[in-house]
Amino acid sequence: MKFISTKTDFAFKKIFGSDQSKDILISFLNAMIYSGNSVIQDLEIIDPYSAGDVVDLKDTYLDVKAVLEYQTTVIIEMQLWNVEAFEKRVVYNLCKTYGNQLKSGQGYFDLNPVIALTITDFKLFPSTEKVISSFYFQEEEDHLPYQENELKMVFVELPKFTKQLEELESVVDKWIYFIKDAPSLEVIPDQMREIPQLEQALTIANQAGLSVEELEKIRKQEMFWEDWRGALSLAKREGREEGRQEARQKARQKAILEGERSLLLRQLERRFGKLTSNAIRRSRRYANALLEALNAQDLERLSEAIWDFKTSEDLLNWLQEHSH
Repeated sequence: MKFISTKTDFAFKKIFGSDQSKDILISFLNAMIYSGNSVIQDLEIIDPYSAGDVVDLKDTYLDVKAVLEYQTTVIIEMQLWNVEAFEKRVVYNLCKTYGNQLKSGQGYFDLNPVIALTITDFKLFPSTEKVISSFYFQEEEDHLPYQENELKMVFVELPKFTKQLEELESVVDKWIYFIKDAPSLEVIPDQMREIPQLEQALTIANQAGLSVEELEKIRKQEMFWEDWRGALSLAKREGREEGRQEARQKARQKAILEGERSLLLRQLERRFGKLTSNAIRRSRRYANALLEALNAQDLERLSEAIWDFKTSEDLLNWLQEHSH
């Protein structure tokens, strides 16, 4: 057997968002949101995906949407890369889904909870090794929950899950392994068959059961994602190289400025070296501090003006006038 990757938009929607996916989605959501407890008993998949749908090669903002039997809406997204403003987009989709429930004439009492379940193929929260993280409103110091069940975000970070097939224990482990490593399987393992919905998901993911058109759509999407991954990797390398070049340029500019300052300090010593009172020495330290703040143009102007100064006070007055 060969299994398709659930990380493509086409495969994810076919497995979790089609007409035959109801029991699969219930089991999956119970695992990801409720730690494997059978909280969800029924749901309705909104705009269910069908094999005849045309799948565009684009970054999909919303992969699957379902309404649970107690009227909570769950929006589910698979995200392959940590693109700019991704975290804001998650919050936006959550709030937009929540706010768009109200029609003309309805009151706030008609609002129902919304959960955003986001699966990432990258590490989003480096400060924790938790694979699944949940967030909701709470008081800052005492952590008192506010409308705990009204708005919730759940993140599943696939790279943090490192268990091998023989190490899988819970239903949560098995679903995450399916999402992350289904293409590595050659048969449906016995521990997967213990969960009928997971066996059904693997059956749908079996390439042998897909049409030529479906396999072609998956192939095109995988090629598109790999090209995008390569483009992002190249952009990062070029960015790092530009950063190194910019750092080298800044270092050269700094060295030039330091050289100009050193030259001016020697000229000042020659110009005012015979003045040795304590007041002048204090003025000299103050002058050094002001010199550090001068840019290249100011240093050039100072090198021309220095020979017009009669005393160190003239120098200090000039530096104060031109300090930024």
